Amino acid sequence: MLIFVDQVTERLRYTFDFVFKQHGFEYEFTNDRSVFSTATEVRLNYSEFPFEGVSQLIPSTLLFSEEIATNLTIKQATWNGCESFSIDEVCDPFASIFYVISRYEEYVIQKRDKHDRFQAVDSLLFQFGWLRQQVVERWVEAIFKAYLPTKFDQLKGTQLVTVIPSFDIDNTYAFKWKRGWRKWLSIAKDTASRNQSRLQLRKEVNKGSQTDPYDTYKRIEEISKTFLNTRIFWLLGDYGEYDRNISWRDSRHQRLIRLMKQVAKIGLHPSYGSNYSDKKLFEERNRINQITATTIIESRQHFLKVSLPHTYRRLIAEGFKKDYSMGFADQPGFRLGTAHPVYFFDLELNQATDYTLIPFVYMDGTFNEYMNCSIEESKQIVQDLANEVKQFGGVFCFIWHNETIGDTGKWIGWSAVLDYTLTLFDDESTSSVS
Repeated sequence: MLIFVDQVTERLRYTFDFVFKQHGFEYEFTNDRSVFSTATEVRLNYSEFPFEGVSQLIPSTLLFSEEIATNLTIKQATWNGCESFSIDEVCDPFASIFYVISRYEEYVIQKRDKHDRFQAVDSLLFQFGWLRQQVVERWVEAIFKAYLPTKFDQLKGTQLVTVIPSFDIDNTYAFKWKRGWRKWLSIAKDTASRNQSRLQLRKEVNKGSQTDPYDTYKRIEEISKTFLNTRIFWLLGDYGEYDRNISWRDSRHQRLIRLMKQVAKIGLHPSYGSNYSDKKLFEERNRINQITATTIIESRQHFLKVSLPHTYRRLIAEGFKKDYSMGFADQPGFRLGTAHPVYFFDLELNQATDYTLIPFVYMDGTFNEYMNCSIEESKQIVQDLANEVKQFGGVFCFIWHNETIGDTGKWIGWSAVLDYTLTLFDDESTSSVS
């Protein structure tokens, strides 16, 4: 496709690369009216200048600006029969796609939760009822129907599914390997709260007569044998209020990480504390590289703490290539409007990067801790999300923790939701991601 534009900008190329190149199609820009007028290939006029007999889309100014506008008026609208945004009264699907995949609103809306996270409830996708839809992929399809109808079937053929079960290891074990003041403090806390069942379980685990409730690594290994894209993100930060894993220095801990590296791809789970210290992030990456004897390039933020653009700038500076944090803690769905990987666009610098964002569709704690869903309600939501990914393709990545699939405490019965998720993709389990 040949596309006429008045000027080629960073935002414009980034957006059209996503719509076309990342969906398997080539395109070319020109601002030469003579070349465009005489071209024989499929053409799209993305400007206000009229060309007779050529499809025209009057563009929003969003893709031609270098500034972050704080006063955009964004409303629900319809474009070619598809629900879309109007941005300052202009309905432009390309601008709408950029607004969502660049996470534009997160640069503009300052409201955050107690962990300094942008929440789903503050997103336009949630407010417009689109969060559980791949709304960006709907806009891509609408563009193809309007301007490349003969290629629509080919587009549908590229919409493959990649399943990524992923596990965050915040607490390697509940009781095992915990020594010194941490052990006695935990016992004191359980004693003070009269948690007799936990005190008894601790004794049995320490005697070896009971399995540690967080020891679900055999289950993770079983899953990884079928779902070859399984990821494990390991917390190796220093002890803190929200970072409470066993010491990374423990040789047994290191052996376990190396063992799990043989069955699944390991990534870093940067600590809560590392969000406020470049030194901590540097140390944690060195730790996981040293333990695994490899260069780790994938990560997911602990507590899903993402502050744009700073979080990704820091990770890029440390040599990471892929992030798996792009989803919400408080709601399931598609934070990027798509389940397809997206390259991070640094809106402050007005610059595209080659840093890949792999979105996830749900997290275990979202259902149980944030939404207070029942197990059956959670299964229904998972099924709806799975159907959405099967319809439009993309990555079906979801988050569990080793401690939540052990069916103990407030997580009794919840492994059934994980099992149900896996059964939905028995036929897709061989899809792969690099």
